[in-house]
Amino acid sequence: MARPMKIVVTSLLVGAGFGAVTSLANGIALGFADLESRAYTTSGWTLAEIMSVLLDSGWAWAGLGVAVGWLVTRAEDRRPVALAQGAAAGALALLAAVAAYSIVDVIRSGASSPWYESEPLVWWVAAIVLGVPLGAIGACARRPGAVGLLARLTVPVGAAVQMVVLPPGKNEVIRDIGQAVVWTAAAATVCFVMIRFLLVERRPRPATAAKSP
Repeated sequence: MARPMKIVVTSLLVGAGFGAVTSLANGIALGFADLESRAYTTSGWTLAEIMSVLLDSGWAWAGLGVAVGWLVTRAEDRRPVALAQGAAAGALALLAAVAAYSIVDVIRSGASSPWYESEPLVWWVAAIVLGVPLGAIGACARRPGAVGLLARLTVPVGAAVQMVVLPPGKNEVIRDIGQAVVWTAAAATVCFVMIRFLLVERRPRPATAAKSP
């Protein structure tokens, strides 16, 4: 299979898998929820609901675009080629995720409307408008130096910020658990990325071969 086709297939499969799993997680969480109980509404939680609010959050969807952009590129790719591949992959992955999410939602709910109408138009547009730069960031994550470092820090830092600006969940318990999980994972990821970056930067670089006269 030619590499461009591999990039398309990989992007669509990863995106569709993420969208389907996210929709299923939402459905499972809703099935366990006791919406008639005031105690559950104000302080109740389930593991399924925690998974649901983590998967169906802005940082996770953004992370999908970045991850796919990183996945389909190679360190030896020329910079313009890598950026183009990552950008295309990010948009394709998010479009596939929205489509799969919509299809699974329609199947779960038994709705009679077409699957492509189950989600607002804004999500389809956002998949392209945001998927392109997110995929390009993923491609940059393979680069050395400060650019690569900043690209690798995009998702964990963005996730940590979202927990402050838009806390997850319907009550304080879910919010606290979600924030604890995301902040812990984000801090661990940032530490790993920084340590690896510093170790790579400290490695002795091979001396440049002297030019012959």
